[in-house]
Amino acid sequence: MSLKVFISGATGFVGSHLIEYLSSSEYTIFGTSFPERPKKGAGAGRGQIFYMDIRSEKDVFKAIRNIQPDWIFHLAAISNVKHSWEKRKETLEINLMGAFYLFEAVRKFAPKARVLFVSSSDVYGVLTPKENNLQEEDSLHAVNPYAFTKICGEMLSWFYARIEKMDVVIARSFPHTGPGQSPSFVCSDWASQIARIEKGLAEPVIKVGNCKVRRDFTDVRDMIRAYTLLMKNGRSGEVYNVCSGRAVLLREILDLLLSFSSEKIKTEVDWRKLRKADIPLLVGDNQKIKEATSWEPKIPLRKSLHDLLDYWRVTI
Repeated sequence: MSLKVFISGATGFVGSHLIEYLSSSEYTIFGTSFPERPKKGAGAGRGQIFYMDIRSEKDVFKAIRNIQPDWIFHLAAISNVKHSWEKRKETLEINLMGAFYLFEAVRKFAPKARVLFVSSSDVYGVLTPKENNLQEEDSLHAVNPYAFTKICGEMLSWFYARIEKMDVVIARSFPHTGPGQSPSFVCSDWASQIARIEKGLAEPVIKVGNCKVRRDFTDVRDMIRAYTLLMKNGRSGEVYNVCSGRAVLLREILDLLLSFSSEKIKTEVDWRKLRKADIPLLVGDNQKIKEATSWEPKIPLRKSLHDLLDYWRVTI
């Protein structure tokens, strides 16, 4: 008998890759799509993808009560930092209240389900530089609305795991990229601009923000492997960094993307792409997830970026 898997935000960047990864007789998938309506026939044969706003307590309760899932991947969120500044109320409603409604639904109607709450490395904020990479026990400092909601979501997860005795695992995900990512994220933004330039749809100038920050990037296909392994082997109530353990300067990522194109492209700073509060360095320690699941990233950043650019070349 197959496991019933419920994925909130199933048609997003990560959710789409997760559905593809779980496409076997071992799993029956149910997932939500918002604000876009799911395509006709989505999920046919393996469950269903349906339209649902995570902010609707009534709809969340109904979905969990009817489906009775074994696993729940909670991906639905406003995950773009810039958007979280522009849509603060909506960010709180979706990221915090949406998580609360989901946990309450599980408590009431599917108490034996295992839940993976996907958090973010943004919760670490701007920390004093230290010799070691960021570890799960390091202090948390929210410097944007998105990070604030993820810290709250982790506290909710801990509460329901420890106090309500629910089965909740927390994945503290560092930046990830790959084919299918929205252009509202830096790597995909640059790749989409290059693809437009190659097709003659834009001048040979790529608009950038702050290229001096360093980030720990992992391919999305490695991320969803990590999420699945945490579902199988993660300890309830525990937090796990999901990261490569290596920081890369954004300028190096830009140069690598530009090296894939034969076009001569200049770069220009666009003040609209600069953040109100930017974290200069984010690099994590992934020892804990390695020990718990034997997971490690396999896809090199070069391949992630090349696949991302190729995705935009056929999409635009």
